[in-house]
Amino acid sequence: MKKLFPLFAFILMTAPTWAQDFNGYALYANQNQNNAYLIDDEGDIAKSWSLPSSANYACALDDNGNFVYGAVNQGNTLNGAAVGGKVVSIDSNNDIVWEFTYSSSTYVSHHDICLMPNGNVLLIAWEVKSAAEMEQAGYSSSGSKWPDHIVEVQQNGNGGQVIWEWHMWDHFVQDHDASKDNYGVVADHPELFDMNLVTGGGGPPGGGGDWFHVNGIDYNPELDQIVFSSRHLSEIYVIDHSTTTSEAATHAGGNAGMGGDILYRWGNPGNYDAPGSTIIPAATHDARWVKAGRPNAGYIQIFNNEGNNGHSVVDAFNPPLNGYNYDLTAGQAYLPATYDLRHECLEDSDGQSSSDRMSNGNVFINVADEYMYEVDDQDNVVWQYAAGPKKAFRYECDHPGLTALLGADPCGLVGIDEAESENISIYPNPSNGIFNISGIPADESITAISVYDMLGSEVLASSNSNAIDLTNATNGFYFITIDFESGDRITRKVSVSH
Repeated sequence: MKKLFPLFAFILMTAPTWAQDFNGYALYANQNQNNAYLIDDEGDIAKSWSLPSSANYACALDDNGNFVYGAVNQGNTLNGAAVGGKVVSIDSNNDIVWEFTYSSSTYVSHHDICLMPNGNVLLIAWEVKSAAEMEQAGYSSSGSKWPDHIVEVQQNGNGGQVIWEWHMWDHFVQDHDASKDNYGVVADHPELFDMNLVTGGGGPPGGGGDWFHVNGIDYNPELDQIVFSSRHLSEIYVIDHSTTTSEAATHAGGNAGMGGDILYRWGNPGNYDAPGSTIIPAATHDARWVKAGRPNAGYIQIFNNEGNNGHSVVDAFNPPLNGYNYDLTAGQAYLPATYDLRHECLEDSDGQSSSDRMSNGNVFINVADEYMYEVDDQDNVVWQYAAGPKKAFRYECDHPGLTALLGADPCGLVGIDEAESENISIYPNPSNGIFNISGIPADESITAISVYDMLGSEVLASSNSNAIDLTNATNGFYFITIDFESGDRITRKVSVSH
């Protein structure tokens, strides 16, 4: 399999040594096919799965090493882009661990899934609202629509059950007809969706049943909040997950005190009649938080399909978080006014696509129907793989699912005997800057020590020493890489706290 385009060979050769560490695996499932793959840093297939039901492309690796994915349910009554209708978990032998069907004549899951830390799964789904219901809600056009909703599914044996749900239908405002439901001033209610928001074509958003085309979802366990993206509204939204289902249908309750209303939105201030520039001019996909412990943790990151004059970019921005809420000046747009970080994608896509920001500061990008690659913090390409599924997902070496699936050292970072590696200690940790190394095997000797910050920049290099002096380094986390005469290498994470 071709793993590297010749175009990038020179870039890869000249990229910094540390930044060339891909440090993990890429996971993907081919849309409407029955196969999925886990790819290592060499571009080799480390694991493949034969799926019992074809995939709609959304997938994840759980902590037990099981493959969880959005499956295409046979016989769906409702159909549309990236329809699913089922979530399935299979083990390494392709046997079904559990599955749950979410499909009927009035609802069906579609597009993305999100695996939560507790093992539950969030699903995006459509639900049918009749023309009469739409009219009573204040819809200015005619016809039925499929607003989106989100359900949390919990495993119960070899099946599942919905234990929480949120419905967009409960959070609309309209200024079309004072005699109908949801009447109000749109600009006064940024916490609600405009029932009659129009898009570029001049008609109702989305056209057809798929009204807002929600396509990406992520969960923040520290905040107990959900972020999702809408293609047809060119915007991302944050809602509260700490509510009960009944609270999620109202405007009060939960950690933020706002029930199921929108806590934060970004990308298109005109959607709620606020001034400000449009940052997401067309489609957007794969809204996600940068994970805790990584550079720029807490930022929200998106694949902005046409964000730079029609070209695809990955944008990250720091939302104005204030406790469990987000600061907003009345009559103004949510800040920031523009992105804080941007990567100009090497290729363009108007489809799903995905990205992730890694612990070493690298950014992983999957351009749908093109290829996947990773860049360092200077935008040097450090890894590339010649497959462009609709979405791909990155897992770092310390993910427990990789250990469960591939063994105690899934990335080969230990090198020397595992038991010997466990005896190597860098102490004290945390430290005021002075670290000592002990437990080096008698038949090994240190040839080089390198220390890198969280962005992958080298801050110290030494050789043949059992002590490391970081007293001049700022407080924070660092990676210490030790090379041995045998050619083996270990890496440890340490904390400096003066």
